[in-house]
Amino acid sequence: MSELLDRPVWTSLINAHRDLAEGAPRAKRYQRDVNLLAGLQDQSDQALDDLRSLVRPGEQIYVVQAAEIPIPQGMRLDYQEKCVQMIHCGAAPEPLNAAEVTPLADADAAEMLALATLTKPGPFAERTHTMGRFQGIRMGGRLVAMGGERMRAPGYIEISGVCTHPDFRGGGMARKLTQLGVRSILDRGATPFLHSWRSNETAIKLYQSLGFSIRTELNVSVLSLA
Repeated sequence: MSELLDRPVWTSLINAHRDLAEGAPRAKRYQRDVNLLAGLQDQSDQALDDLRSLVRPGEQIYVVQAAEIPIPQGMRLDYQEKCVQMIHCGAAPEPLNAAEVTPLADADAAEMLALATLTKPGPFAERTHTMGRFQGIRMGGRLVAMGGERMRAPGYIEISGVCTHPDFRGGGMARKLTQLGVRSILDRGATPFLHSWRSNETAIKLYQSLGFSIRTELNVSVLSLA
């Protein structure tokens, strides 16, 4: 079943996140206020035409998959990068003291977006928090770190959006939030997975120390209308 993760956005949008999807038969995207991610069913001309139909003038879309990403006619490539997809293969983390960690919901959406805009943990929008469970750490009432869940495949849940305000880094908050996310997903009978830019060696080493192993590399293309 792990091959479903070769097209993680598509798999998520036709399964657990059907209610957050919009699109055509062979290409789908998240609703604009949820995320900028889009997925292709295959590499066909019809899929590429469907993808182009999902993008409005002046906006960008992120396509993430293992296969090479063709540029649809009438679109341009704004950015391209490789990321690694990692799956948790280790033991469940020991129970942690999570007294300072609180669930995040609609009332926290503006603060979550501001923190994500500052730290850039990947595409994040006003309603990204509706993709899964998010938790945060506050200091003096201020949201300084968070982590949550985004994409899904049958039997798998992605940990994503893990970030810490630059003024508060070095305190182990990202590690703790990731461990709590792993524990929560395992307790629900699913396998955690996540993504990191291939060039981010620090993050990859952190995730490896938490029991994650690299499964594969994925292509990431940011596209817009030409």
